[in-house]
Amino acid sequence: MPTSLQPGPLPTSADGRRAWRAVASASCASLVGIGLARFAYTPLLPAIIDGGWFPASTAAYLGAANLAGYLAGALLGRRLAARTRVPTVLRGMMGLATVAFFACAFPLSVAWFFAWRFASGFAGGALMVLAAPAVLPHVPPGKRGLAGGLIFMGIGAGVAASGTLVPLLLQGGLRQAWFGLGALSALLTLLGWRGWPSEAPAPARVGARAAPSRSPGRATLRALYAEYALNAAAWVPHMLFLVDLVARGLGRGIQAGSHYWVLFGLGATVGPILVGHLADRVGFGTALRLAFLVEAGAVAIPALGLGEPWLVLSSVTVGAFVTGTVPLMLGRLGELLPDDPERQKAAWSVATVAFALFQAGAAYGLSFVFAHTGGDYALLFALGAAAMVLALAIDLATALATRRAATASRH
Repeated sequence: MPTSLQPGPLPTSADGRRAWRAVASASCASLVGIGLARFAYTPLLPAIIDGGWFPASTAAYLGAANLAGYLAGALLGRRLAARTRVPTVLRGMMGLATVAFFACAFPLSVAWFFAWRFASGFAGGALMVLAAPAVLPHVPPGKRGLAGGLIFMGIGAGVAASGTLVPLLLQGGLRQAWFGLGALSALLTLLGWRGWPSEAPAPARVGARAAPSRSPGRATLRALYAEYALNAAAWVPHMLFLVDLVARGLGRGIQAGSHYWVLFGLGATVGPILVGHLADRVGFGTALRLAFLVEAGAVAIPALGLGEPWLVLSSVTVGAFVTGTVPLMLGRLGELLPDDPERQKAAWSVATVAFALFQAGAAYGLSFVFAHTGGDYALLFALGAAAMVLALAIDLATALATRRAATASRH
């Protein structure tokens, strides 16, 4: 898994070309499984409500179904891979996400729509757990930062693509928009079909900067898991309600809401590269702490009603950290668990499940709050900001406790 992002070309040898194809496949997987399957629903939400497919409260719960599926996929993805070849599972999950797009073009019932939104989330969770670990060991250690950035940029590219394409597709009708997304997903699945590596190389050390001299205690890792989980909860207001806030809450329409979603996607596209460069300079622990501070302010902005320029800043910044926090978290695990790739892998699995659990819980919880407060958008974003402040507080408290313990051990 990537722990730093160092720009530079991938190797040009035969092995390098195969690595490039594998990275491209993983990028397609993140684009389909998360960038489109999860995030395309946000710009579609106002049209689903206005088109009478489902009431506003029901449509929000259906959006949260994808996050519940993501949790299930993160939990079960490795079990599926243990029963068959990893490339087979990856192809199957991309195919499942594609089928779900076409199925959602037919709102036969709430249960039908829920099942397919859940299925698309399941595919995304499995792809998140499996795709990058299947590819990155085939990339030379010095290039894994770049490769990881390209993989996670697929998520942001999917967000930007959905925000750009959905308004155009909606001109032909809501059903045609789902068909168009399904066709794009099918194309990406075919493009990535043959790029997956067929063999597993020997494990290699995941590089880390400024690694500590001893292995961390369970409390340190648990604190990190909690911080990552709180991040997931804090992002939910932007991921589910940003476009609806602009389109219906501010009365600017779906087109304007989609513009903000494109800004969110542009931030998510460049986020992994930018935060990786920051971490290379100051270390992953410090970079993660700075990220929490910036995110707390950015998530709170929509609740403050500061105007359009600030809302633009919030959209780009939160989008950047939605994807950028992933390499930061992976890098921090590398710092805490140097020379122990198996523990890093296990820790990443736990962190991913914690992330998915809190994201799904926050999605349902905030959907409940939204439905029972008459559509109070400001409260949703205030709760998200509170989650980020709590994550920062946990990180600072853990760092202080670790420093005190280190000082005590020296005396």
